[in-house]
Amino acid sequence: MCGICGIINFNQQKVDEQNLHQMMKAMKNRGPNDEGIFTKNNVGLGFVRLSIIDLSSAGHQPFISSDGRYILIFNGEIYNYIEIRQELESAGYQFRTKTDTEVLLNSFIYWGEECLHHFNGMWAFVIYDQLKDEIFGARDRYGVKPLYYSLQNNQLTFASDITSILKVLPEKSKANEQIIFDYLVFNRTDQNENTFFDAVKKLQHGHSFTIRQNKFEIKKWYDLKSNLKTPFASPEEFKNMFNSSIGLRLRSDVPVGVCLSGGLDSSAIVSTLLKDFNKNDLNTFSAVYGKGVYGDESKFIDEYRPQLSQMYFTTPTAETLLSDIPNFVKAHTEPIPSTSPYAQFKVMDLAKKHVVVTLDGQGADEQLAGYHYFFGFYFKDLMSHLKWLQLISEAFYYLKNHKSMYGLASLAYFMLPSSTRSKVRTSDNGYLNSEFIKHYEKSNSITSTLYSSSSLHEALLDHFEYKLEHLLKWEDKNSMFFSLEARTPFLDYRLVERTLALPPEKIIKDGMTKHILRESMKNTLPEPIRMRRDKIGFDTPQSNWFKEKIFKDYISEIIHSNSFKDRNIINPKKAELLYQKHIDGKINISKEIWKWIHLEEWYREFID
Repeated sequence: MCGICGIINFNQQKVDEQNLHQMMKAMKNRGPNDEGIFTKNNVGLGFVRLSIIDLSSAGHQPFISSDGRYILIFNGEIYNYIEIRQELESAGYQFRTKTDTEVLLNSFIYWGEECLHHFNGMWAFVIYDQLKDEIFGARDRYGVKPLYYSLQNNQLTFASDITSILKVLPEKSKANEQIIFDYLVFNRTDQNENTFFDAVKKLQHGHSFTIRQNKFEIKKWYDLKSNLKTPFASPEEFKNMFNSSIGLRLRSDVPVGVCLSGGLDSSAIVSTLLKDFNKNDLNTFSAVYGKGVYGDESKFIDEYRPQLSQMYFTTPTAETLLSDIPNFVKAHTEPIPSTSPYAQFKVMDLAKKHVVVTLDGQGADEQLAGYHYFFGFYFKDLMSHLKWLQLISEAFYYLKNHKSMYGLASLAYFMLPSSTRSKVRTSDNGYLNSEFIKHYEKSNSITSTLYSSSSLHEALLDHFEYKLEHLLKWEDKNSMFFSLEARTPFLDYRLVERTLALPPEKIIKDGMTKHILRESMKNTLPEPIRMRRDKIGFDTPQSNWFKEKIFKDYISEIIHSNSFKDRNIINPKKAELLYQKHIDGKINISKEIWKWIHLEEWYREFID
């Protein structure tokens, strides 16, 4: 796990090494163990290393092929590097290191761009072919590892972190207000190639780029919909593949732990490690708040106390959040729509004292319909296929299990025309300036993509395409800020491609989500977790935090500041009225309050 960066001057001007060093310094937390640069005329590549596999100097990058032709910088892990290495050795390749880095480079030399389809892992890498004077780069299938870039003044700048690019931009970037609109109205980021910075874009997941004869071209190398495989025939098949995924992600020369929220997904990982891998010395890391406090998962986490002796806990508070806001804003570089990732931030801060690699459950919700609004898509699916009896049955079980109308309200929302869906969301907020709404309402891409899915199957695919990546980005930012590598067993492409081919009733059944996972975990997971109906995850009691005096003073300063008003995005008077209603307990708009806070602090840190 590392950080990579580079500068390509299309005007053939020599790259200034000092600029590379600035970029590397800005992301040193991603790679505290080693660093290196390569420059040749108009090409400059930089690298910082977090040592995970083969801790020796053999893993130094930029990595040069044995014949000196190819230069590689690589962030990520190729989990099946041992199997690929054996295949390459049988084809005559010789290896001088034990790294997955060398396996990646030789795979490219052997298979060319097709090597991407052989990799099981997470990656963002760039290879410079000195003989052809060509550059090739790529990201993994689902966007676990980031890669940002900027094209300005005949120069391409790229890096694992946006902050590295900002350090060397010839012109200061402005805010991207369309992305800000989508963030405030829909709680979504990273649904396309744009970032919160006008001058910076991201290479999208499953995409690659080439530079030939000064032409920068991007293409999509992986399409999930066209790569779906035969669905799992039984829960046992699912479980076997899940175990295989975990086994690959245990490959490491440093300690490994699990971020345990108490939810179904992270608990499935812990229980599988205990039951099937005999990992009784497992380290787990959890955020707790006290019995009865919203967001506290102690009841479920405590199921593991008889089996685990190395369980570690952190308790985020209003005081720690307020104190951490400057670092949290810097760590994430872009605003996020709730404090839930802050809980993960504190868990990673805890984990760094004990391990270098963590496993967690990211990706399971998008595969297995873990969010309650997926019931709306499922109900819509059943309606469109005229399955009225099944619809009535599923709606009955949903209401019985969850005592909520949210699934049915989601159905009503998804049945609306795209333009109406957008108006509903903007009216829900009530604090945005009318001119800001008017300017960006019709140009958002979310209502016509993420919320227009015609079936549960299509909704799950759309979530992999347009939603999953922001969760992966937040995890990457949280973990790498503390020099940790986060691994996601549910995102093994072999598991994803077969899970998303399942019929809807294998995903949602009798008003419960994640049906095949629950069935596969019989006699593995503790029953209270396997059959739990609620979903919290790494959440926080933010609603109460924002009513405490320290936050009242802080939020009041933000709302009444000239900068907040002059941005002409949020109406301060409406925000103040809504905040007072929140304090009085009449409404809960804690997510909106946090978005005001993070957006304003982001402007002050990166734009002003």
